[in-house]
Parts: sequence; C-alpha cells; structure tokens
Amino acid sequence: MEEHFILHFSTPRIALSNAPHRGGLTTANGFFFMMVPKNYSGDYKADCLAFERERGLREFVGFMTAADIGKILSTAKSGSVTAYVTAGITNPAIAGEVPPPWRPGTINIVLVIEEGLTVGAMANAIMTATEAKTYTLLRLGYNATGTTSDGIGVFAFEGEKEWAGTATELGINIGKAVRKALEESLKKWEGKGVHFPPTAR
Repeated sequence: MEEHFILHFSTPRIALSNAPHRGGLTTANGFFFMMVPKNYSGDYKADCLAFERERGLREFVGFMTAADIGKILSTAKSGSVTAYVTAGITNPAIAGEVPPPWRPGTINIVLVIEEGLTVGAMANAIMTATEAKTYTLLRLGYNATGTTSDGIGVFAFEGEKEWAGTATELGINIGKAVRKALEESLKKWEGKGVHFPPTAR
C-alpha cells in the first residue's frame, strides 16, 4: 500500500477546505493525503509545499494525517458525490467541551462533487458532511463529535446550485457517502488493534 494518497482531477475544480496546504477558497487540480509520523511537530506549510513540489504537483490542496493511509483510506459514492475518508480517533473531542490532552489522530473528509455549486452550497455541503460525521461517531459508540484536528474539503465545479442541506438530493447523497466511508475507515482503524482512550467509547 502507498503511504500517501494523491488524486488528480481531469479539469480544475473550486475548492473550499480547512486543509493545511492551500486551504480556504481556491481552485485545485487535485488533492492529497500526506502521511506524517505520529509524533510529527514539523513546519506543516513547508513540508506540504515540499511534498507537492517533489511529486511534480501544482495547485493541489493537501491534508495531513498520522494514520496509515494505505490501510484506512475508504471511499464511498452516492449520486454525484464521492467521499474520501481517513479516520484516526485517538484524540476524540466534543464541541464546546475542553478536550483531553492532545494525541495524534485526525478524521479527514474530502467530498468530490460532480456538479456545479455556488460557494454558499459548498459551505452547506461542509455542514451536511459534519452532521453525517458526528452522527456516525455517536451511532458507533464514540463519545465524541470529532477529533481536535479534523480536516474537511469540498471540490466541485463552479455553478448555480445553491443548496446542499439535508432536505436536498445533493445533501442526502453527501450524508450517505460520508456515513459509509467514515464507518468503513473507522472499522479498518479499529481492526489494527488500536486501544481506545477512556473518552473514545
């Protein structure tokens, strides 16, 4: 298995994310999941840029994780939406509560949507994906709404579709894809013999 994951788009897309590399609102030719050591404390901006340049990539959005990407990456497709998820949850957290001492562990969720969206709809898609993530964690028995270092990104074409909430067909597809891919990734992660901290289950 590869220790990193790179996806090239056939044509550039609009991207909205909190990625450590080229996060925010931008255009992208693809994205990558970059694997880092579990005790990583480097210069993430410089390291992501070096990763991109060393592989001949240009204008990619980059995410980082200490999880074994080759073993835990999961994808799921529903309608026009494909979700790419890497899940590690050794540092679970509940929104609004002081988290336990930090440990490496991240849930990365990337949505590639084969539709034309407004920026508002892309923000709506992030909201829907986050709801699906939290529901999946709670349903599987994790006492958490996420981790302290989660990453999310939406990639779509520029267009006129304005909504991606839970009442829309697009939002339903986002929810289905995220739930399936995240559950699969978590089960792969659990299968590696990971021991859960007390707050995780």
